[in-house]
Amino acid sequence: MQTGDAPEGGFGDIVGLILRSSVPAKIVLLILAVFSIVSWAVILFKIWQFRRADSQTSTFLEVFRKSSKFSEVQSVCASLVHSPLTGVFQSGYVELNAQLRQPNTANGPDLPNAPPDRPTLKSFDSLDRALLRASSIEVNKLERRIPFLATTASITPFIGLLGTVWGIIGAFQGISESGSTNLAVVAPGIAEALVATAAGLFAAIPALYFYNQLTQKMKEFASIMDDFSLEFLNIAERNFS
Repeated sequence: MQTGDAPEGGFGDIVGLILRSSVPAKIVLLILAVFSIVSWAVILFKIWQFRRADSQTSTFLEVFRKSSKFSEVQSVCASLVHSPLTGVFQSGYVELNAQLRQPNTANGPDLPNAPPDRPTLKSFDSLDRALLRASSIEVNKLERRIPFLATTASITPFIGLLGTVWGIIGAFQGISESGSTNLAVVAPGIAEALVATAAGLFAAIPALYFYNQLTQKMKEFASIMDDFSLEFLNIAERNFS
């Protein structure tokens, strides 16, 4: 090989194979490229979203545990809207206020000199359900778009395989038309066919990896929300029972 010649089997050869491939093969490669681009967009967006949620969750928990009143926590919720705990807390706070605002007439109008009743919650089950519903909503927000990665990981290898089978069929048709089984005749068609399989794996592998990583992170957020809900209920029980 002379100095300056392009190395065999390099990126330029792959591009050449793609350009020389049949129309159906190009359509398959285009579909795989769309899946890959969209899945990478989802991956990068979810990583950014989860990092932001993680940071604001730490800040929220710090504020929540240092505050002596729920109203103090409520005042900072507007600046921590990307934390899933904010939605859970606000749902519990609304339910708490709705129950505490209801007049308690246990002493009755016939006892004007009786001390005012301590505010009490009438239903801890209702508060628990409000927190549970809010946690479910927050989990659904975090999960949005992640199933696309699972779809990409499961379907793109088969799309690539379809392109490969189509290319091999074309290669064998070329053999029958030329009447030659020479490697120089067979190899280009098979190489073009295998590009589709490689493209399918190129789309599927990162999608599967990040799907597992993001799903694990979602489980961590769900666990944090469950723990926070129990902590919220404990505080409400100590102060309003």
